[in-house]
Amino acid sequence: MRPELAALVLAVLAGPASACGGNFGGFVSDLKSEAVARGHAPATVDRFFAGARQDPKVLRADRAQGVFQKDFITFSRALISKNRIVNGQRNAQKYASTFQRIARDYGVSPGVLLAFWALETDYGAVQGDFNTLNALVTLSHDCRRPELFRPQVFAALELYERGDFDPAGTRGAWAGEIGQVQMLPEDILRNGVDGDGDGHVSLKTSAPDALMSGAKMLRGLGWRPGEPWLQEVVVPEGVDWSRTGLNHQLSVAEWSRMGVKGRSAPLAKGLNGSILLPMGRKGPAFIAYPNFRVYFEWNKSFVYVTTAAYFATRLEGAPVFDPGNPEPGLSGGEMKTLQKKLQARGHDVGGIDGILGEKTREAVQKEQIRLGLPADAWPTRALLGQL
Repeated sequence: MRPELAALVLAVLAGPASACGGNFGGFVSDLKSEAVARGHAPATVDRFFAGARQDPKVLRADRAQGVFQKDFITFSRALISKNRIVNGQRNAQKYASTFQRIARDYGVSPGVLLAFWALETDYGAVQGDFNTLNALVTLSHDCRRPELFRPQVFAALELYERGDFDPAGTRGAWAGEIGQVQMLPEDILRNGVDGDGDGHVSLKTSAPDALMSGAKMLRGLGWRPGEPWLQEVVVPEGVDWSRTGLNHQLSVAEWSRMGVKGRSAPLAKGLNGSILLPMGRKGPAFIAYPNFRVYFEWNKSFVYVTTAAYFATRLEGAPVFDPGNPEPGLSGGEMKTLQKKLQARGHDVGGIDGILGEKTREAVQKEQIRLGLPADAWPTRALLGQL
């Protein structure tokens, strides 16, 4: 049966379920009806949803993600500590055989997974204390992003039927991610690997399971085996700044002809790359290779992704980045004002959230070009004033 026809049949069988909002008890009843229509046994469905409750703490956490308003230097220095680097090196040795299997089967470098492992849960030490089912049902009921979380509820139900999810006891992050590398139930269903051979996929208690599953997910998202992802570079002052940013790609050979050089190692030959200036032309500079874009499939935050990718290079021996002397950025309130001005000029900034994400950066760069300013996508008070 064609997927779109199957979806229509499923919708008819499920009845007039509420997409989001409304009475919470009625919403859960709709979820149960849809689960039965999907072929799950009614008794199983009843047991799975028996303790489902709305969690207001989840909604507060969802609305309070101010950490992503920090600039790259501040954010990365806060998250990348000497302790995390030392523990990363220890874990690389402790699970050397697992990382060898990962390199063989998925082509993902150890530093990449070590960085995610560290930033997500401090190598498994802090996995979150939110009831996962309640978090998923609460976010499905909330009308901000129900299309993301509603499918995760049914994926958790499948994990429950396999014996790999406890509706009452499984706990994790406020957004429903589970385990040492924080994966959503759908991702676990699709990419879960029994790395330790015990017959179950346990991302909470088994580091081999978590690491192998994370590697499989990255490979499925398009990770190119054996290739780099990010490298610090030195960019000459006279470069055409309007060609920088993730929305522009050139070959490494072209960047080299423009005078771009690797700061501590030669650039990777034969690849394309984007020059990344997280804090403008006077701050740190990197070349983002094709694998860097896969990071955005794991997390949508520009500052998180850049930090995770850079941390992975540090764990594999890269030096501390040169911070340069960037121009002062905008406060959260100023960033929202900027986003409103950009939106009024017809730019898609992805929402007025005070966060300098990739869409806001692209809009800033276009306005810098229009105004004849160095187009490095870094918003300053001078730009805000001109707008």
